[in-house]
Amino acid sequence: MVSVFRLHIFILFCFLAACTVSEKKVAGPVVDEMQPDALFEHSKNQISQKKYIKASEALSRIETQFPHSYLASHASIMKAYAYYKDSLYDDAILVLNRYINEHRAAEDIAYAYYLKALCYYDQINDVRKDQEITLKAMAALSDLIKRFPNTEYAQDALLKVDLARNYLAGKEMDVGRFYLKRHHFAAAVNRFQKVIEDYQTTIHTEEALHRLTEAYLSLGLVEEAQATAAVLGYNFPGSDWYADSYKVLQDVGVVPRKSNSAWIMKVWEKPKS
Repeated sequence: MVSVFRLHIFILFCFLAACTVSEKKVAGPVVDEMQPDALFEHSKNQISQKKYIKASEALSRIETQFPHSYLASHASIMKAYAYYKDSLYDDAILVLNRYINEHRAAEDIAYAYYLKALCYYDQINDVRKDQEITLKAMAALSDLIKRFPNTEYAQDALLKVDLARNYLAGKEMDVGRFYLKRHHFAAAVNRFQKVIEDYQTTIHTEEALHRLTEAYLSLGLVEEAQATAAVLGYNFPGSDWYADSYKVLQDVGVVPRKSNSAWIMKVWEKPKS
């Protein structure tokens, strides 16, 4: 009985092994033998199933095995997209840079620039990244807007540039608040000045002016504090931040200046770092 049982196990094992080998022989050559059109369709199906690596492998076959096919350049863009969807941003950027250099007049060239910008932009909120990635995103988005101003990609890029600027301004505000709380007032002034000078159209401008008023008062620079509060009141008269600045000045016995443009032009000048 034991020997018969062992014989059955041996036969079953051989059968399963043969099936596995057979499957490999059948499944392997299918992709290898596909023509460009079939490979391209296969890669699209893989992307729809979120199998991005398999899709990129199929697309690479088109590039290497059929370099003169009309689908070769499309395969490059699709491969970059697969890398992008798989968060392999550096790989996507490499593919896109090559595509841009080799296909400057291509039909998809605007999209190539857009996808490259997205590869940077989508990394902005990664806490492991520094502000350099945001600056690269803004540069790539601005380049897209300059080159292809009348495209739908440029319209979306404009919105993303504004969001990126808000992000950079927010970073400066975080550092400025940090210095302000620790009484490093001169360092705080530099940060808030940068927001006002470089990112004055962002949502952080009102608070930056208020914090700058606080920092100047802490440094004993009363006239600078008055001027800053006046600028805040002139540009944002109904702002809660202006109300706070007004109160801060009153609390230390300083009379807030009237927020008129003539006085602001006379008193306000770029603070020296």
